[in-house]
Amino acid sequence: MVANPWGFVRHQRVDPPKRPVPERLRDWRVVLSDPPVSQVRTQASRCMDCGVAFCHAGCPLANLIPEWNELVATDSWQEGLSRLHATNNFPEFTGYLCPAPCEPACVLAIDDDPVTIKSIELALVTRGWAEGWIEPVPPAVVTGKRVAVVGSGPAGLAAAQQLARAGHAVVVLERDDRAGGLLRYGIPDFKLEKHLIDRRLAQLEAEGIELRCGVQVGGAELPAERLLADFDAVVLAVGALRPREVDVPGRDLGGVVQAMDYLPGANRVQAGDLDQPAISAAGRTVLVIGGGDTAADCLGTANRQGATSVTVLDHNPAPPEARDALVNPWPQWPRVHRRSPAHDEGVVERWGTEVLGFDGADGHVQGVRLVDVERVFHPDGRREFRVVEGSERDERADLVLLAVGFAGTDQGELLGDLGVEVDGVRGTVRTDDRWCTSVPGVYACGDSTRGASLVVWAIAEGRATAAAVDAALVGSSSPPSPVVPGLRPL
Repeated sequence: MVANPWGFVRHQRVDPPKRPVPERLRDWRVVLSDPPVSQVRTQASRCMDCGVAFCHAGCPLANLIPEWNELVATDSWQEGLSRLHATNNFPEFTGYLCPAPCEPACVLAIDDDPVTIKSIELALVTRGWAEGWIEPVPPAVVTGKRVAVVGSGPAGLAAAQQLARAGHAVVVLERDDRAGGLLRYGIPDFKLEKHLIDRRLAQLEAEGIELRCGVQVGGAELPAERLLADFDAVVLAVGALRPREVDVPGRDLGGVVQAMDYLPGANRVQAGDLDQPAISAAGRTVLVIGGGDTAADCLGTANRQGATSVTVLDHNPAPPEARDALVNPWPQWPRVHRRSPAHDEGVVERWGTEVLGFDGADGHVQGVRLVDVERVFHPDGRREFRVVEGSERDERADLVLLAVGFAGTDQGELLGDLGVEVDGVRGTVRTDDRWCTSVPGVYACGDSTRGASLVVWAIAEGRATAAAVDAALVGSSSPPSPVVPGLRPL
């Protein structure tokens, strides 16, 4: 039953507060502030508990959204957290990082503001940690099977936790010096503070998972043959970090760098590894090429480092401010102009613009040659960007950050040593409908199979792969989730 059948009528959507821009630009702490408990309960009461909950269709994890909304609205937080953890291993990761495709799929979004699903999720898990409700869940049985998970991003960690809870001995192998994958070295601290990762890693270790960092799988330290011999199953969660290039004159100039060669430096400064990053935007005129999340991460990082100005360039036309219901109806993901918190901190946006080349002096970039383009679609659906005659111009830039996406996994040597098939176009690992690669006993999930994507998809695929591995090893699969004893049915 709905906690408050009139909640969506009586209460308007209220988003969680953000720290003031001048304050947050002086530090690297997370932008969002915790909303009052009363506000979270009120927002949860706006959920209509629809007969057909379209928010489920929007969520790759199939989160039980109406259920934990009702439990929060009725002040049953611990039960709500249990419902949340039943489908999501790491709600704080999704609560801070997921773009919340569930929200535009909310039935309220047809003609009103949707429920604040993402902030309710984050409030649930934040209170769960504060109250001590989140504890390790060691396995009830031990199977004697050993599983290696290569990669410690959200997909790998989700797969590892599910497999460990099913009773398998799990070893996570990570090439970096700390676990977390892109969550650790790529996502800025102002979006996800790293103590949140460390807290989950401690939980995983308490559940029996072994974390081995600084291990290059496929190298001399751990050859692929030994990996296959030592483990009953191998899960590849190696991400998709091979960057897409911008092939124009001047690309080889200093100061024209890939986003993922830039962002980890800021992470390492905040971790105390470096006093200064190798590449800094301090005092520079910065151009970010690309319009996605990585570009926004570069924007927020450059502003905190003290850039003189930051321009974000995208070859697509500016999206509309509101959904076009004829061509982009509910519950589809709305193709509209989105602004991240980083955009509120200072940015110049250039839409419908491409780079012709970079100019420099003494081997370092000093400017960029731009041109306006128009996007057209051919009858067969192909997209083309046509140059607008007479629109060429020069602009100053002494740091250019390339955030134009990724072209598949960068673990080609490992994949070759293992012998797994790779999609020649997308650069990702090929799997069947049970997440198995072309090599028996070797599975893959997350960005390594679907290409660079969302954290929510990574966790979902990690969980699904764990279920497939568990079933292959013991004949069935039912990895437990932390459930509060005596949980009442809804």
